[in-house]
Amino acid sequence: MLDIRFVRENPDVVKQNIRNKFQDEKLPLVKEVIELDERSRELKTKGDSLRAEKNKLSKQIGACMAKGMKDDAEELKRRVAADAEELESMEKEQAELDEKIKKIMMTIPNIIDESVPIGKDDSQNVEVQRFGEPKVPNFEIPYHTQIMESFEGIDLDSAGRVAGNGFYYLIGDIARLHSAVLSYARDFMIDRGFTYCVPPFMIRSNVVTGVMSFSEMDAMMYKIEGEDLYLIGTSEHSMIGRFIGQMLDEESLPLKFTSYSPCFRKEKGAHGIEERGVYRIHQFEKQEMIVLCKPEEAMKWYDKMWQNTVDLFRSLDIPVRTLECCSGDLADLKVKSVDVEAWSPRQQKYFEVGSCSNLGDAQARRLGIRVRNKSGNYFATTLNNTVAAPPRMLIAFLENNLNEDGSVNIPEVLRPYMGGKEKLVPKKK
Repeated sequence: MLDIRFVRENPDVVKQNIRNKFQDEKLPLVKEVIELDERSRELKTKGDSLRAEKNKLSKQIGACMAKGMKDDAEELKRRVAADAEELESMEKEQAELDEKIKKIMMTIPNIIDESVPIGKDDSQNVEVQRFGEPKVPNFEIPYHTQIMESFEGIDLDSAGRVAGNGFYYLIGDIARLHSAVLSYARDFMIDRGFTYCVPPFMIRSNVVTGVMSFSEMDAMMYKIEGEDLYLIGTSEHSMIGRFIGQMLDEESLPLKFTSYSPCFRKEKGAHGIEERGVYRIHQFEKQEMIVLCKPEEAMKWYDKMWQNTVDLFRSLDIPVRTLECCSGDLADLKVKSVDVEAWSPRQQKYFEVGSCSNLGDAQARRLGIRVRNKSGNYFATTLNNTVAAPPRMLIAFLENNLNEDGSVNIPEVLRPYMGGKEKLVPKKK
């Protein structure tokens, strides 16, 4: 969410940013919110004057009563009552105006970084860099659920009967591999100086609206019926929400956390064959990283964070690339974002396995997360990034470590989490 003063003083910048995000339907909101803000400020000025006048008259009433000037005192009382009535009406109008202003301001997109490529949708995202040599073996790689089934490691049919489409049972070595990847990702981030955290898996509506746009909320979040609680779509929501309404000391920054959670998402819309199986699902688990820092340090942490994900995937023998998200593919709160994509030997292309985002002070402004320093207070900058999100990550892992005989190599770094196993051997072919 932008500062209303910035919108008031830079309307053309805000409008161009809206155009760059191909959201022209929001252009009239800039003029509307400026007009509402002007009226709100007028009411505040007039209200302050009325309060001062009311206090002045109240003091005069006491003086008149002391002098026995009852008629004058009664006239002053009538004027105070009239001022109070007018003030109450103005305060009601101002509260309504402020609510309208807040709603519009939460709809106007954040100002994107000048380095973000301009494009309408994800088809215009820009490849930045590749890490590792993508390879295509000289044998056919089965669909990922077929690989899992060869280890008797997945049961989608039973999950469908129990919970419906978009759910799964992971079993045996595949379930163990799933947990091993998460444990390895946790320790990987701890070794890089991040504090491990397990947050609440449900959050209140004021936290939801603080961490994401209304459109994201509608597309992603599951609400708990009859309660002011939502299941989290990522631990970032709960982790940033931890600091709602807090004043942080600048000396404590940056705050660096790596958090584990299950994630729950509606995943609205139809998807292609490659997004069946466990690629796009309603429930999964994820290791996340979150940073709160000073604004001038944000881009430094942004680069460190996506590099952490790249390094983790490369340690598991998975080639990856980074893809700069264009303006039209950025969610409204984001300043800049890069996707990390893993190589799929089966599809012979890359697919998304994580996303790193700089949100500027948008989340902090919505949630009231301030930083205290000697020259004054300011809103913190927040960033988040996926470390590892199985079971989607397992697709890349299994394909890139699959052998022709159906066995799967376990990279050395993962073996301690797999009981020392160097290879998984299928139970059926």
